[in-house]
Amino acid sequence: MITARQMIALLQSLNEGDDEQFYAIALQVAATEARRGRIEVATELKSQVDLARSKKHLAPRLETKKAGSVVSFAKPRGELQGLFVATLPKINLENLSLTSDVAARLKNFVRQQRQREKLREHSRTPKSKLLLIGPPGSGKTFTASALAGELHLPLHALRLDAIISRFMGETAAKLRLIFDQIAIERAVYLFDEFDAIGGKRTTDNDVGEMRRVLNSFLQFLEEHNSTDSPIVAATNHPELLDPALLRRFDDVVIYPLPGPKIVESVLRKRTSHLDSRSIDWTLVAAGGLGLSQAEVVKAADEVVRDAILSGESVLREADLLGALHHRKQLLGLLDSVK
Repeated sequence: MITARQMIALLQSLNEGDDEQFYAIALQVAATEARRGRIEVATELKSQVDLARSKKHLAPRLETKKAGSVVSFAKPRGELQGLFVATLPKINLENLSLTSDVAARLKNFVRQQRQREKLREHSRTPKSKLLLIGPPGSGKTFTASALAGELHLPLHALRLDAIISRFMGETAAKLRLIFDQIAIERAVYLFDEFDAIGGKRTTDNDVGEMRRVLNSFLQFLEEHNSTDSPIVAATNHPELLDPALLRRFDDVVIYPLPGPKIVESVLRKRTSHLDSRSIDWTLVAAGGLGLSQAEVVKAADEVVRDAILSGESVLREADLLGALHHRKQLLGLLDSVK
């Protein structure tokens, strides 16, 4: 049911000719109805807003073609503007170099999302909340893009710098807006550097406001997800997370540092246009152990750039080993100044 405050805001936006604000308030009402379990009413409200927007051509849209179809979505407007960055990824899980366990978990997640209607026919819901844990550069953010690509959905990457505020109640209010959006628009929602929100409530540097933010987030995660939108949280510091969060996620995927097979796979992919017949890949892969996937990629790209500028078409083992060693040196230097 629409509140008096929402009615005032609707009339104000109507008087000011602010159609987008009018639509935003209508969608907030739809989200409220969805949380109450009135899915048909919420869906009808959203479809009416979409119809009004399409007639007036007010909402700027991004489009991409996939398998002969066009997927489009509106950029964030009104109160949502600045809270997330919307993109349409074109990659999939095949673009990632993953361990067999991580690949299996992600494929299962995609399978359940693709067949969510079948699950609901049997009174079951698909997995929709995923926590990714791993060191920097292990592919967590890339995974969110790949999931969006697999499901042909937009990726909404949340900007924590815009969400977290020093003013009491403002952060929770912004999270409420995000979860209202989740209830009305199907997309992949990425909360990167998640420990900024989900830190333990018992830490020494804890403040009352962040406790309230975490409690609000826990409550929002428990709400009915009428769109089955994937909510992906990623962190480099699982030790900082509040234990209560782990129970709210449908699955937790842990990304280890890449082993020899993955190091080799990444290097081969990044240097595939160069002649590598003389490379001892076992030796080179061993030289990349201890590096994240992102660091291995940087090493490979450095070798490729040098080859391009030198007019070389042959990949040299010494160049790869040297680039990998250089990345390790840089990481050691950074660790020494922490």
